[in-house]
Amino acid sequence: MLEILTTLTTAFIGLYAGSLLTEGMILVPYWQRMSAADFFGGHSKMGPSLFRYFAPLTVLAVMLSVATALFAGGRHVWVAGLCLTALAIFFRYFKKANASFADHSLADEDLPAELKRWSAWHWTRTVIMMAALLVSISA
Repeated sequence: MLEILTTLTTAFIGLYAGSLLTEGMILVPYWQRMSAADFFGGHSKMGPSLFRYFAPLTVLAVMLSVATALFAGGRHVWVAGLCLTALAIFFRYFKKANASFADHSLADEDLPAELKRWSAWHWTRTVIMMAALLVSISA
């Protein structure tokens, strides 16, 4: 049973980390090249889909990592800590930033700087999840 739990944890962390990596390498540079009008117009269509994709993946990666840490201990505690840190970053930064994209409360001229900040936070979260994946694999 524990082997199944650790395998599922590693698989979902891998899916989450890989998805973040893909978003950072493909979508973020694309967004940064868009005009503000195109970005805000596109975000109203793409944002909900990204949320529906990332929300369950994030929750499953975090919940499984915490469950594995509780049952297996050891390095899995580090994995859970890294996953919880990535989740905390969502609530600390991304929730508000994404809302400002969705409701267009951000001024058009402020968009390039905000996307740069968004990208930096995104890469921080991506590195954290890649580290969680490596520790999970090694555990």
